[in-house]
Amino acid sequence: MLLYLNGIFVGLLILSNIVAVKLFSIGDWAVLPAAVIIYIFTYPIVDTIVEVYGKDAGRKTVMAGLMTQMLAIIFITITIYLPSAPFFEHQTEYRTILSGGFRVIIASLVSYAVSQNLDVFVFNKLKERHGVKKLWLRNNASTMLSQLVDTAIFISIAFFDTMPVAALTALVFTQYVFKFLASITATPFVYLLVKIIRKNKINSISKEIEYLS
Repeated sequence: MLLYLNGIFVGLLILSNIVAVKLFSIGDWAVLPAAVIIYIFTYPIVDTIVEVYGKDAGRKTVMAGLMTQMLAIIFITITIYLPSAPFFEHQTEYRTILSGGFRVIIASLVSYAVSQNLDVFVFNKLKERHGVKKLWLRNNASTMLSQLVDTAIFISIAFFDTMPVAALTALVFTQYVFKFLASITATPFVYLLVKIIRKNKINSISKEIEYLS
């Protein structure tokens, strides 16, 4: 199951980077990048990995995600600058969709590395204190804190000095409120994943015991 979780985690990261160029609005309340509806699911996956497989497994997952994002940036850049076929008429659109500004790319990588490692650290500390109890607490506490850090770092690096400080603060606030509410609704998803994985581990151990006996 760890292999599948890592695959899903990395896939969601890459997908969120691709769709991030689109902005959507929630009435007059907020304007958000489309990536947020995908990226928020990476935190429950990391929390599940730390819960079942431990802190080291969680850190390796985060590092794998960082390396994959860097490789994706390199290869996407290469494809953008490949000579276009004479009949390919959408080079400008292709470049617009797949290329981000340098500041945005740096902001994304830095905010990811800091926030995801913070999520692993906080989750593991709470697990050491509470054992298998209060999964809902460490899931929500670690995710809410790390997403606040992620949002603040990303927006600060990507948009600092391009808009008033009040506008930056409002952008951080609106995005974080959305992520805050989403993290609460994702808690049952974490419980379900942990239950399925632990059940599979028990079944695997039982089959090994039966085979050896």
